[in-house]
Formats: sequence, structure tokens, C-alpha cells
Amino acid sequence: MSFLAHISQERRRLFPLPKVLLILFGSAILSFGIYNIHRQTGITEGGVLGMLLFLNHWIGLSPSILSPILDTVCYLLGFRFLGKDFLKTSIFSTLCFAGFSRLWESFPPVLPNLSSHPLVAALVGGLFVGIGCGIIIRQGGSSGGDDALALVISKLTHCRISRAYLATDITVLILSLTYIPFQRIAFSLITVTFSSFLIDFVQTVGKGKPSVAKQTASPSEDM
Repeated sequence: MSFLAHISQERRRLFPLPKVLLILFGSAILSFGIYNIHRQTGITEGGVLGMLLFLNHWIGLSPSILSPILDTVCYLLGFRFLGKDFLKTSIFSTLCFAGFSRLWESFPPVLPNLSSHPLVAALVGGLFVGIGCGIIIRQGGSSGGDDALALVISKLTHCRISRAYLATDITVLILSLTYIPFQRIAFSLITVTFSSFLIDFVQTVGKGKPSVAKQTASPSEDM
């Protein structure tokens, strides 16, 4: 088999059309919610998504620029714990998220500003994030660098992955107190909890496989 034929076969194996379309769909949903809900209302997220909003507020850089940078740093930190397929899929989904973020930024927000209804904003924002991330993770990738970062923290501290995720979320929410009132952070805790539940539900409903975080808890054989 020629080198080009091998590359083509590998691409078809790793990125079949249904998988690509679902990653695109999940990225579109996730970035749409971040732009139309979170950035309008001051409701933030934990982890890398929350850090995107934090840095966007303080240094003015677009998530379409920040997302690849932060995700690349996280992927480099956790490279030894990630299988090649997971890493390639995650890089693709990161680029999709950045592309859709740039697309939505080309237009004014299309959803009403829910700043006066923070509980509704928290739930609707969590809905977009939970469904979008869940779809991407279900395809064997990551919606951002959160997975890689959580794996590194888990390895260094010997704690469970769930606690590592919680640690990153709480850290980012504390940082977000520098520009978001405490009352808003309380609603952010609601959206983080709600989106986490939805991510777990979407990625596991209808199948009895372990989550991506569990699958990548040990080094892949193809590394």
C-alpha cells in the first residue's frame, strides 16, 4: 500500500462523514451558546471555556484566537496520557469551534439579551454547552483542553478525574469574580452543574461505553 493510500485509509477510519458532521454540529451549538448567551449576560463557564471568557473580558482577544492557544497548551501538557486518535479528533473539534466562533462574531447576537433573567440564562447557556460538548465527546474527541488538563491534574495529585474537573471549574469561577458580581457567579455554578449533567447524559445515552475521560486515563498503545 502506498503512503498516500495509507493516509487516505487512515483519514476515512478516523473521520468518517457522520462523525465529521456531528463534530461540526456540536461545535456550532457550543460556540453559538457561548456567543449569544454567556458573553451577553456575564454568565460564565468553568474550565477552558470559562477561561476563554475571562481572557476575552480582560485582554479583549476573541475566543476564535484564544481557543486554539489554550487548547494547544492543554494538549501538550497531557499528550502522554492521550491516544493519537483522541488527540487528532480533539484538534479537529477545536478548529471547528474556533471557526464557528469567528462566524457568529460576524453577526450581531440573534438571541435576546437575558441579563435581566440570570436563572434562565444559566439554564439556556448550560443547555447549549451541555449538548454541544456532549455531542463532540461522544465522537471520541474533546470540545476543548479541559479533558487533557483534568488528566494532568489527576496524574499529579492522584485524585479522581471528576475532582480534577471540579477543581478547574472552581478555580476559573473564582478568577471570574474579578469581573462578574458574586450573584452572577452563583448562577454560573448553576450553568456549570447543569451543563456537566447534560454532557454526561449526551455522551452516554444509548450506549454502555465508558466516558472519554475514563478511556484516556492510561496511555494508549499506539503512542
